[in-house]
Amino acid sequence: MTKRILVIDDEDGVREIIQICLESTTNWEILTASSGREGIEIAQSQHPDVILLDVMMPYMDGPTTFKQLRAITATCDIPTILLTAKAQSCEQQEFLDLGVAGIITKPFLPEDLVIDICKIVNWNYMNYMIES
Repeated sequence: MTKRILVIDDEDGVREIIQICLESTTNWEILTASSGREGIEIAQSQHPDVILLDVMMPYMDGPTTFKQLRAITATCDIPTILLTAKAQSCEQQEFLDLGVAGIITKPFLPEDLVIDICKIVNWNYMNYMIES
C-alpha cells in the first residue's frame, strides 16, 4: 500500500526539494501545504500517513499547527515529524515534549530523508524504495 506524506513548509524551495527527493526514491504520494492552516485542511481531508512539519513559519508556526492537529479527532493520531534548523538538544527536547514522533534537522541530506522518516515511524524503508 502506498504511503501518503504531507509536507507543510512555508518555503517553496524546501517543499519542492522534499517532494522531489521522496517521489524519486519511494512509491509514496506526496502532498504539500504552504501554511499551517492549509496543512490542517489537507490533513483532515486526505488523512496522510505522516506529516513533515516545518517549525518556523509565519502566522502559525509548527508547534501551534501541531497542537491544532492534535485537537482534531481526524488528525490527532497522524505521526508528525518536525523539520527544524534548531539543532540545540534543549530546543529539540522541547519539541519532543510536545508529543511529536520525531525531529529531522535542516539541512538534511536528501538520501537520508527517507531513512530518517522510516526510522522515526518504524517503517522498513526497503519496502518503499524504488529500485534504480
